[in-house]
Amino acid sequence: MSPFTRRQFAVSSIAASVAAVAAPWQSASRVVAAMSIDEPTIDPAKAGLIYRTKAPRNGEPPLRKLAENWTTPSSHFYIRSHGMNPQIAAEHTVEIDGLVDKPLKMTVSELVKRFPQVSCTCTVSCAGIRRQEFIRMKPMKGVDWAEGPIGNAMWTGVLLSDVLKAAGVRPEAKHVWFEGADQVKDGNATFPFGASIPLSKLAEEDATMPGAMLATHMNGEPLLPDHGFPVRTIVPGYIGARSVKWLHKITLSDKPSTNHFVADVYKMVYSQTQAEIDETAPIYRYPVNAAVCSADQRDGKLYLRGYALPFGKKDCRVATVEFSVNGGESWTTATLESDSADYCWQLWTATLGVVNPETEIIVRATDSLGNTMPATVPWNPKGYLYNAWHRMPLKQLLANAG
Repeated sequence: MSPFTRRQFAVSSIAASVAAVAAPWQSASRVVAAMSIDEPTIDPAKAGLIYRTKAPRNGEPPLRKLAENWTTPSSHFYIRSHGMNPQIAAEHTVEIDGLVDKPLKMTVSELVKRFPQVSCTCTVSCAGIRRQEFIRMKPMKGVDWAEGPIGNAMWTGVLLSDVLKAAGVRPEAKHVWFEGADQVKDGNATFPFGASIPLSKLAEEDATMPGAMLATHMNGEPLLPDHGFPVRTIVPGYIGARSVKWLHKITLSDKPSTNHFVADVYKMVYSQTQAEIDETAPIYRYPVNAAVCSADQRDGKLYLRGYALPFGKKDCRVATVEFSVNGGESWTTATLESDSADYCWQLWTATLGVVNPETEIIVRATDSLGNTMPATVPWNPKGYLYNAWHRMPLKQLLANAG
């Protein structure tokens, strides 16, 4: 494997985020908070979410709040958990093993002292986003997500490539496994949440964006317990299930992880036969998607606002967002806001004359690689990757505004 090189990340707010890392992230109050949340108690900082489940916690922001800011406040960032939040020791450790020359085991304190700190802004999106629209076609299991399990945040931590370079990756290694400290119960079985990514993902790293990182801070503050305190992975462009919270183990292997959430779950399958599951590759990158999040009718005009997400690949941005008020017979181009970056959503706005409240607003997006949202998508039993045209009754948007 080619050696990884040191890159400094050029981000506007890196000075502030580095200062945050220098603060005592392992303060007693933070550790106590992390250790006491194995009960289904809502963190006051996350009280504004709509909770689809509370044990474990799965919540998304109200739709009208979702696209207010390009950088999603931590209070409005969705929570996705498969098990109860784990108890975290005061000196939480991360272990690196497998196909490496020198296995490592470091506390988070040692991790942030040993490796240079970097920051990046990227979007994390759940694979089950908009599952409610699949459920309306046919009932299925899974969290009944609307448009909200998505958010764009600034993450601060260390490069995964730096950590792996220190461990010495063997030539036969092809995949990086991540394992969280949480324990997921499924029937009589209990196992940790896990993920893996191809080692080749790290080749996408450049001066502004990591291939993957171990994040300790979100928006300049230590991670909240619900977001993986004290350390989690962030994998730009990949579905949120690959960004493992409460990270405690990294393993280098010649194959994808055998963890349940890689080998059996988070795959696009349709028949759900064991043969299909075994032969289907894991989902990695998220697809192009968009939603209208709010409407405000005043002064004889209607103002729309929403988000659009390009395909999760380097050098891919949102190219156009279009909306229709006549069932898709004709389309009008929306205005893209100026904030734009690789692996990030883009917010958009539109202004038009007053429209009958019974009108359905339809939105679609196209990215710079030519990927566009289809009119419909086939139902799948897991409810993953719904990205058909987004349809929202105007009266519902206006009611949300009130």
